[in-house]
Amino acid sequence: MDNNYFLTSPRIGLREILPSDLGPRYQGWLHDPEVNRFLETRYHPWSLQAMNRFVERLDGQLDEQLFAICWRETDLHIGNIKLGPINWQHRRADISLFIGDKEHWGKGVATETIALICEHAFITLNLNRVQAGAYCENHASIKAFEKCGFLLEGRRSQYVQVAGKGMDLVLLGLTADGFWERCR
Repeated sequence: MDNNYFLTSPRIGLREILPSDLGPRYQGWLHDPEVNRFLETRYHPWSLQAMNRFVERLDGQLDEQLFAICWRETDLHIGNIKLGPINWQHRRADISLFIGDKEHWGKGVATETIALICEHAFITLNLNRVQAGAYCENHASIKAFEKCGFLLEGRRSQYVQVAGKGMDLVLLGLTADGFWERCR
C-alpha cells in the first residue's frame, strides 16, 4: 500500500497526519507512561480536540514538518516524526520522534525513520545540520541516532525531570558533511 506517502523507505512511509489518525489509539500513546516516558508531551493532557489543534497548527508549515510514521505493509500509523523548527538562515533543524505502537519497538523503525528524514533534510531541503536531544536513559533513541551517523556533541546535566529526579539530556548532531561522507 502506498497511501500518499511523502517519503518512503523499504518498510516505512511518511505522510501527513490524517484526521482518522487522531483517535483513541493515538491518544492512548500520548497517555501511556511507557510510551511517553521520554517525551515532553507527557506533561500535557491530550484531549482529541487538543491533538487536532496541534496537528492543524503544524499543517502546511514550512518551518515545522510533522509526519505520520506508517508501516507500509499495512499503512498502520505507528508514530510521528517532526523536522523543526527549521532555521533557514543557518540551515539547521531539530528532529524529534516517537514510536507509539509498541508492537514496532525494537525493530529498527526509529533508525529507518531517522535515516529517511535526514535524506529529506539534506537532499531536498539542503540543510547543513540536524540535531536531536534525548534523555540519557533513552538508550534506544540514542542508539538509533548514532546508527544514522549522529555524533554525541554534549550533555546537559540534570536538564529534565523524570519521576521527580533530574536526568541529563544527551545532545546529538549530524552535519551535511557527515551525511554525505556516509553516503559514499
